[in-house]
Amino acid sequence: MNRFLIIFFSIFLIGNTVFSQQKESKQYQIRTLAFYNLENLFDTINNTAKNDEASPMMELKGNRSKVYWDKIDKLGSVLSKIGLEKANNSPAIIGVVEIENDTVLKDLVKGKYLKDKRYSFVHYDSPDKRGIDVGLLYQERYFKPVYHKSYELLIYDNDGERVYTRDQLLVSGYLDGEMIHVIVNHWPSKRGGTRSIPFREKAAALNLKIMAEIRAKEPDAKIITMGDFNDDPIESSFKKILKTKMKKKNVQENDIYNPFENMFRRGFNTAGYRDNINLFDQILISSQLLTTTKDFSTYKMLKAGIFNPKFLINSRGRYKGYPFRSFSYGVYTGGYSDHYPSYMYLIREK
Repeated sequence: MNRFLIIFFSIFLIGNTVFSQQKESKQYQIRTLAFYNLENLFDTINNTAKNDEASPMMELKGNRSKVYWDKIDKLGSVLSKIGLEKANNSPAIIGVVEIENDTVLKDLVKGKYLKDKRYSFVHYDSPDKRGIDVGLLYQERYFKPVYHKSYELLIYDNDGERVYTRDQLLVSGYLDGEMIHVIVNHWPSKRGGTRSIPFREKAAALNLKIMAEIRAKEPDAKIITMGDFNDDPIESSFKKILKTKMKKKNVQENDIYNPFENMFRRGFNTAGYRDNINLFDQILISSQLLTTTKDFSTYKMLKAGIFNPKFLINSRGRYKGYPFRSFSYGVYTGGYSDHYPSYMYLIREK
């Protein structure tokens, strides 16, 4: 009997050791998604078809070219650092807003910090009255777009006049062979106070329309919506229209999970204005990218966060403690942006 027990436990221990070794030997692949408001990334050329004269770049009295290339380098350096902690690489996909045109994106991806990453981009001219657009950058080796479309946001003021604002950009493609859909947003600003709330609610409704179109063709689609929403995670555009969920346990099929809501309730922010802090820059995901188990056979969310190292924080003056912005009262400050980037890690087994 004792001999039998010894053999049994020996087999058990050997099997358990092999299982543990197999578990420990699993290798994982991590990709970073990021979003960044580039704060008035305009070129130095006056476009008579747009109101770019009102941009901080065009308001500068001199040295515009020097300022432009310094800003390009600073933004490129930030983007190159996001994701290094876990992915050991800059983001595979980056949503960007407050860009003037495709020229500034070409200059950005060819800059000294990003040129070796082989970024390409998707961009459409937006109907925004200030002449600012949205775009998507991606590393060609990891992400392969197969479809993209620009959706105009049709909103009107109390006099029935159209308010021309940014479009919403959908890019669908294969991330390491796995289909995902990314929506890039820059929703209408809070200018006008409570009167502007319906504009962002309609922007959220347009998001739902885009998602419905995707799911009509792909019911189990993995959808990411990212952007500068000009709303905090607890406002009506998110809670009433998108019906976002803060807790993983409450997420049902095709629900939208917002990891930034919990961060906001804990006091985190990506922007500041008049002594108020805001978390406008967020990345939301459909339920298909969320897992409450250890199944990482396909890409799932690992972590979301705000990228705000010390060099991105203003250390003095009236904006002390806020993001180190590029422009202030018609002067170039030498900073980066008036927003912090947000990011998300996706993980799967190799």
